[in-house]
Amino acid sequence: MRDRKKPELLIPASSLEVLKTAVIYGADAVYIGGEAFSLRAKAKNFSEEDMREGIAFAHEHQVKVYVTANILAHNEDIREAEDYFKMLEQLRPDALIISDPGLFMTAQKICPEIEIHISTQANNTNYETYRFWWELGAKRVVSARELSLEEIREIREKIPEEMEIESFIHGAMCISYSGRCLLSNYFTGRDANQGACTHPCRWKYAVMEEKRPGEYLPVFENERGTYIFNSKDLCMIEHIPEMISAGIDSFKIEGRMKTALYVATVARTYRKAIDDYLESEETYRSNMKWCQEEISKCTYRQFSTGFYFGKPSEENQIYDNNTYISEYIYLGMVEEEKEKLVRIEQKNKFCVGDQIEIMKPDGRNIPVRVLAMYDEEMAAVESCPHSKQIIWLELSEQAGKYDILRVQSEV
Repeated sequence: MRDRKKPELLIPASSLEVLKTAVIYGADAVYIGGEAFSLRAKAKNFSEEDMREGIAFAHEHQVKVYVTANILAHNEDIREAEDYFKMLEQLRPDALIISDPGLFMTAQKICPEIEIHISTQANNTNYETYRFWWELGAKRVVSARELSLEEIREIREKIPEEMEIESFIHGAMCISYSGRCLLSNYFTGRDANQGACTHPCRWKYAVMEEKRPGEYLPVFENERGTYIFNSKDLCMIEHIPEMISAGIDSFKIEGRMKTALYVATVARTYRKAIDDYLESEETYRSNMKWCQEEISKCTYRQFSTGFYFGKPSEENQIYDNNTYISEYIYLGMVEEEKEKLVRIEQKNKFCVGDQIEIMKPDGRNIPVRVLAMYDEEMAAVESCPHSKQIIWLELSEQAGKYDILRVQSEV
């Protein structure tokens, strides 16, 4: 019965560290960008060496890896893409995520055995578009964020059973049709569809009357402020049953520029919600409070359900600020254990005596105290003020490899 088919949980990764985090914390598949042809040019992205190691690590844990190549290509990009796809043919990711028909044809020619998934950037809003890509050889199409669940349900009914639908379930929403925004290009010369978006939808705006240059008039909407393009984030943690019954095969988390803490939090929380629902709806509902609390511990801009239950209203915008809510601070991930000590690469400053938290892949959050701290030469220190500093810690409870250390924000 399709409405109980287990959906894939697809998690973003900006780096090798984050890929490993996604795998350990519950992903069924991970999507990454290489150093070319990816729509997140400001993300760290993966070198060939890191991609090879990441794919091997994921496959060892029975997790798939999809590589994005979803820019809208120019002539010179096609020539470079041929070499890029030859490299990917050797690395053997499980799928390529593509939006441009030219890159699609190039990938089919060079990587015929690697699945192709059609990116949301291709604006996939109807079942004929899905059938078009299927007949060309695509295995999966990523739905436009602008579709309702009812529309997705109808698409599911009118496409081949074996064709897959991938839809976003969590993360940032774009003010423009699936990323087709011109503001970044206009203001900064950095093209969103070439992977260089500067996110001007989060900026503060004013109005200037042409005969009064230099006189800036604030843009007010019911006195709530000026961030008129700033959308709330998508969160469907409370609507897993509806997502599954619509026939969606893969639940996609947005965020290829996010930290390991963000990725661990969303992966672990959605993993539990999906597994709970597949066990029973009663289990899912009874554990929802935990899921809601956990999902709010990663950075977000207030939550909405996007377009899934109808077109968003003014309630889906944030008018008074453009900042993220961040309830927890990422301190680092345990990379090695040695007797009572654990080794991390420090991400934010903390001190001996601080009360912090161990976040474990199995869902446990363990409060601990920092008893001692040592630098790389094993000299005792009281704090770690330098970013990416290698630190050895003694904690009041033992942490394990891949555990994440975090601390509650004072805000």
